[in-house]
Amino acid sequence: MAEQKLSLANCIEIAIKNSTSVKKAEYSLKLQGADVLRSYGSFLPRLSVSTGYIPYNLSQTYTTNYQDYPAASPLKIKTENESVTFTLTTSLNLFNGFHDYASLQSSLDNKEAARYTLSRALENVVYDVTQTYYQVLLNRELLDISRENLLAAQDQLTLTDRQFKVGLKSMIDKYQQQADAAESGLSVIKAETRWQRSVLELLRRLQIDPRTKITLEPSSDELKNPVFTKPDIDSLVTVALNHRNDLKSKELETKGAKWQITQARAQWYPALNLNFNASTAGTEYMRQTYNGLPREYSYPSLSDQLGNSIGYSVALNMSWTLFDGFQTRYTVESAKINHINKGLDVADLKKNIVIDLQQAAGEYTSAFSQIETARVSLRAARSAWEGIKKKYELGAASFIELSTARATLFNARSNLSQATYNLALQKSVLDFTTGNAPLP
Repeated sequence: MAEQKLSLANCIEIAIKNSTSVKKAEYSLKLQGADVLRSYGSFLPRLSVSTGYIPYNLSQTYTTNYQDYPAASPLKIKTENESVTFTLTTSLNLFNGFHDYASLQSSLDNKEAARYTLSRALENVVYDVTQTYYQVLLNRELLDISRENLLAAQDQLTLTDRQFKVGLKSMIDKYQQQADAAESGLSVIKAETRWQRSVLELLRRLQIDPRTKITLEPSSDELKNPVFTKPDIDSLVTVALNHRNDLKSKELETKGAKWQITQARAQWYPALNLNFNASTAGTEYMRQTYNGLPREYSYPSLSDQLGNSIGYSVALNMSWTLFDGFQTRYTVESAKINHINKGLDVADLKKNIVIDLQQAAGEYTSAFSQIETARVSLRAARSAWEGIKKKYELGAASFIELSTARATLFNARSNLSQATYNLALQKSVLDFTTGNAPLP
């Protein structure tokens, strides 16, 4: 399988294309669109057509009401015929307690809510992939640092071994350096395991074949440190409350739930319908047999019968349910509770947005401070390491001092890498929390 080289933009594009959450949100939006169309259709008249063809119909009866065949016993009549019927029915609702209007308004609100839900689903994918992408880069850099630290420990072990052979270092120094190199090797194994795990997590979010080999190639501006400006919480809260798509979605769902209360109350009002009906029928032939004596009746053609036998009816019907066992009352109360619960969800989300913003702003500010501190620490650790290393080679410093200096340098390099990627991660968190996450 060919190796894929991916940037952050490539990863986001692939993840959005394959994301099941995005697909579900798209299907939900499509369904809400169909619901809006259905709600509009409630204002249009219902139209139905029915037709029937009876190729052969047989009926047999007895009657005592006859004139042509006076007899003492009842007369048996056998009737055979072939017939066609056609009926057109239409019904228009004139009033149903504003049920259709409330249903339409609720559908429009829910459709718009579904649109914002889709946008937030896209933002979630971008945010999740971005976090995992940076984690892979960080773990790869930490792995590189661990490998460099291992090479330095191995080089020092080689030097110590030579010094031991010429009598400049003791056996204890040699063993200590071997232990230090082995410890550095163990750090490399752990770092490689963390890197491989983060790669698999990225593949999970991309939803591609887990056996795919990928190489991340970040663009030059992906890790460019932004100019520090202290976040203004009040401004961020205002932006988030105006831009967060999930908040807009919940507010529209709450508005739609309020219309559902009006929709439920419609059952307390009478319903008024205007009905129109047109029907026609024709008989191809009819044959009757009276006590075994046949008689045939001739009819006009079916087309003439269907055209000349059309009947019409127009009716205005009103129906009003006076008592339904408190079913409507329960439906109304259920709609009210649903509206209240959705309002509570909106209030909770607003509070959580403020809390999340305060936390994100604090961590974003802290990330800048960590970078500056890590840079100072790295410069000092590198200078200390170079000085201790020279002294150790001259026999003026102990192995413990050398080991401590190397560990300090290793930690300082790791801390700077972590601080650099942490700033990018915190910037992503702040954008996502304020609702300004960039979408492709």
